[in-house]
Amino acid sequence: MAQTRQVIDILKQALKSHGFSYSDVAETLELSEASVKRLFSDCSFSLARLDAICQMMSIEISDLIVMMNQRNAEAMLSELTRQQEQEIANDAALLLVTVCVLNRWTTDDLLANYHLTEPQCIHYLARLERLKLIELLPKNKIKLKVSANFKWLENGPIQQLFQQKLAADFLKGGFNQPREQLIVINGMLSDEAMTVFHRKLQQLAREFDELNTQDASLSLDQRRGSTVMLATRDWQYGLFEQLKRS
Repeated sequence: MAQTRQVIDILKQALKSHGFSYSDVAETLELSEASVKRLFSDCSFSLARLDAICQMMSIEISDLIVMMNQRNAEAMLSELTRQQEQEIANDAALLLVTVCVLNRWTTDDLLANYHLTEPQCIHYLARLERLKLIELLPKNKIKLKVSANFKWLENGPIQQLFQQKLAADFLKGGFNQPREQLIVINGMLSDEAMTVFHRKLQQLAREFDELNTQDASLSLDQRRGSTVMLATRDWQYGLFEQLKRS
């Protein structure tokens, strides 16, 4: 019903932008204006009537869906402010809930896997709702409100925190388990070649996000946390610094 309401809202906007009124719709559908208003209020259009209204505006029903998706995408959050990120970074439990929620965990998943009471869990979810990262639905269902390209601020509080943790935890030990791999390569590339390589890294990151989204429908016991670090920079071992020609 929620999506139906969105389509009807988009239909109203389309009528207004095309210069049509309820009376025009009533004439097209051969109904009274009161009946048309009731159809809009109840969201009870048949596909045939919806198609007839679209034909009146010289558009297709699919155009309404495109407009709805565009509006939803614009309403999605692509990043937080530095102050909002700092709020999350300052609270380890909130950060934990945030990361889990962004990975499509449910409230039941959180309660089953961490020492959180239900009131504590709802408290943290309510804070994420205030930050507009999620919408907390009835029965504690979670609806993500972040765009596909959501990211943490460059060198922001969250990124800095993870970088510190990466230095201490991520790189320690061997990378010899089935789901682990560490590749270190070295070479000398032109600016043009490095631009191409950066583009390929960005494409790889997008493919990782697509796989993450694709697997979001699987149960939690079928998924495991996976962290990928991609990095490239102009850098030399400090040990060789004194041998560098000035």
